[in-house]
Amino acid sequence: MTSRGKSTRWRSVLIALTVVALGAATGATATRVLNETSATPPAPTAAIPSTPSAEAAVAAPTPSPRPAPVPDHRIRIATRPKGATVEITPATGDAPITGTSPMTAEVPEGTVDVTLTHPDRGVLYRRVTVRRNRRFRWWLDPDGQLHHKVAQFKTGSAPKQVAFTPDRRELWVTLLGGPGVEVFRPRSGKRLATIDLGKHGAVEVIFTADGSTAYVSQMESGSVFEIDTATHEIRRQLSTGGSWTKVMALGPDETRLYASNWSSNDVSEIDLTSGEVLRRLPTVGTPRGLYVAPDGDTLYVAGFDAGQLERIDLRDGSSEVLTSTGGAMRHLVGDGDVLYADDMGRDAIFTHDLDRARERRFVRTDEKPNTIDLGADGRVLYVSNRGENNPQSYYLPGPERGSVLAFDAATGEPLDAIVGGNQTTGLDVSDDGQLLAFSDFLDNRVQVYEIPPYDDLAAGDGGRFGPHRDDLVK
Repeated sequence: MTSRGKSTRWRSVLIALTVVALGAATGATATRVLNETSATPPAPTAAIPSTPSAEAAVAAPTPSPRPAPVPDHRIRIATRPKGATVEITPATGDAPITGTSPMTAEVPEGTVDVTLTHPDRGVLYRRVTVRRNRRFRWWLDPDGQLHHKVAQFKTGSAPKQVAFTPDRRELWVTLLGGPGVEVFRPRSGKRLATIDLGKHGAVEVIFTADGSTAYVSQMESGSVFEIDTATHEIRRQLSTGGSWTKVMALGPDETRLYASNWSSNDVSEIDLTSGEVLRRLPTVGTPRGLYVAPDGDTLYVAGFDAGQLERIDLRDGSSEVLTSTGGAMRHLVGDGDVLYADDMGRDAIFTHDLDRARERRFVRTDEKPNTIDLGADGRVLYVSNRGENNPQSYYLPGPERGSVLAFDAATGEPLDAIVGGNQTTGLDVSDDGQLLAFSDFLDNRVQVYEIPPYDDLAAGDGGRFGPHRDDLVK
């Protein structure tokens, strides 16, 4: 056979093999093969019989895997008071789950919306994320109340004051009738530590700005304890040199501590580097509340004996009485421009303009205002009120419950009211403005509330300020 014949034969074989390959391929694959082996347009693929092949099996699309089912978790919901109607709406789109508290339900993992309704309380909405079995306990607030209760727990005897650490992780409670100080988790009420100051208990507690150090006053010993907040260990006990030490205030640079001495009618100025008393400044009768002006040169003192507000020049110790109400000034707070003073004898809050040196009665309160504090942004003034005293002794529960009132700090407009227990006394707002805590002195307990945004308070039509008075009388 000639080389030309061989060439022709091999060309025929090659064409035949190409046709067979086309029969095994389909669609775009067949077109691609022809375009790579011949310049002649291919015949329609429908005219070429197809046969199964390994290539076709590999090219076939595989089905998408089914999404894993969303796991269910068991949640238990309890409310105080009991008997709330519960509706749980999962974000998955599943049908709502309903029941009555306390109740247990199986819900899909993820976000669920919970609506709680009680005939004697307002409606509470909560959105929670469920990643495991969980227990929820919610307090249901009286209708109209804008502050939401998140915790209530027992303490030692006679909780006098409460104070959040600057990071809000702990709540310190001074026990006038107990061993000293108890430290709690604010939202859970879990007790973290008891700081034993001996047999005399504690009155007030304040913290340095960085939260590393606490100062706790003790009346009977006339002293102040310096405590490491990280370890809850006492570093040193500082004598004030006075009698019946109560309220403390730090100077702006925190190198000086001022402590009011109720019975010796003076204020001790202590050098915190050496721990020594630098001087004892004479004051009006029974000094209690203190406020150091931002410049560090002026100290204001609340006189309980006759309702006097006194100003002391710390540069030379000179002083003057700014006002005298004839009542019983107890506590002072300020924002650098305005000083607020509560008067337990007059059931009122007075203000003093620091620039213009002008005083006025600001608002009326409930019976026996005790502790006052400003919200984190200075726009809300909070006042704890003990309620009317028992005619036999104020150590016994009186005919009224205590309360906490919220006022607009600029206008005095009432924003909300919370009914407390027997002798609502200690009060503090966390530095981030999110939580409010107060103590019920004769009930040995503390209550903690979430603070709503100022705009919600301002638009809340006074919250429960009006209706709360009906709940004060026992």
